[in-house]
Amino acid sequence: MAGLLALSRTIDRMNEFIGKSVSWLILLAILVSAANAVIRKVFDTSSNAWLELQWYLFGAAFMLAAAYTLKQNEHIRIDIVYGLFSRRAQHWIDLFGHVFFLMPFVTLMVFYFVPYVSLSFHSGEMSTNAGGLIVWPAKAILLVGFFLLALQGISEIIKKIAIMRGVIEDPNPFISVHEQAELEAKALAEEVRS
Repeated sequence: MAGLLALSRTIDRMNEFIGKSVSWLILLAILVSAANAVIRKVFDTSSNAWLELQWYLFGAAFMLAAAYTLKQNEHIRIDIVYGLFSRRAQHWIDLFGHVFFLMPFVTLMVFYFVPYVSLSFHSGEMSTNAGGLIVWPAKAILLVGFFLLALQGISEIIKKIAIMRGVIEDPNPFISVHEQAELEAKALAEEVRS
């Protein structure tokens, strides 16, 4: 189990670094958008390449941070139902979801995206919009995003098994929305008193 946990920590560190790094792409996309708007209004000219660059940047931020979001246990779920179960049952639900839903999906996506990206790259596929960008980098971002998500899925499965066996502590204990609000209120009250 120690070797698997070491692999899990390596995957976690890599996806955390990537996830935090790509957050800067949002700022870059905003700057591109603002510059494009100013150029369009002031000089009455623009290019579809600028618009597509914004899409690429937002898409890259979303896809490349998906694995980090999973690591942080921040993907959407129905907490009202999930919160009704014991923490052990929640671990079983998470493990079942990772093994039978997440992993088959991301494996299939990686499997189908490899030839999709390869064909786009080798054909030199361009945007159908006049003045648009080459397309394969956007498709490659999808492939890399799903690959990173698959790696993080493996890490999460390893951690869930280790948690359920009592080998490690739960890094993301579940706190309901109501409990979270109470904790934030208490922290705010302490801060005000200080």
